[in-house]
Amino acid sequence: MNIEELFDYCVSIKGAEASTPFDEVTIVVKVMDKMFAMIPTDNEVCSITLKCDPEKAINLRETYDCVEAAFHMNKTYWNTISMDGSMADSEIIDWINHSVDEVIKKLPKIRQAEYYGTSK
Repeated sequence: MNIEELFDYCVSIKGAEASTPFDEVTIVVKVMDKMFAMIPTDNEVCSITLKCDPEKAINLRETYDCVEAAFHMNKTYWNTISMDGSMADSEIIDWINHSVDEVIKKLPKIRQAEYYGTSK
C-alpha cells in the first residue's frame, strides 16, 4: 500500500476524521474523537502507526520485521508498520480495522452503542 491508499482507507472508515494536530506532516485519523491511526507523510518509507491489543502487538513484532513498537507512543498498545511489501495489503487493512475496534471498545458503553448503531 502507498500513503494515498492508506489515507483513503482510513478516512473511509465510519466516522473517521483526519487532522494534523502535532505538525504539518503527521496525519492523525480518529473515530469518536480518539486516535486509531497516525500516518507520517515525510518518511522515506511509508508507514502507519496503529493501536493494537497488547498480546497481538507483541506477536506482530515477533512475526514481521516491518512491525516495531511505535516511537513516542505507549509501546504496549501501539505498533508502527512499515510498508516494505512484506505484509499483505489485506492484512494491513485487518490491522487498521483492529485498531478502530480497540479504540471503540475503550469508550463508555453508550458511546460504543452510538458508534455501532445499537442500543441497549
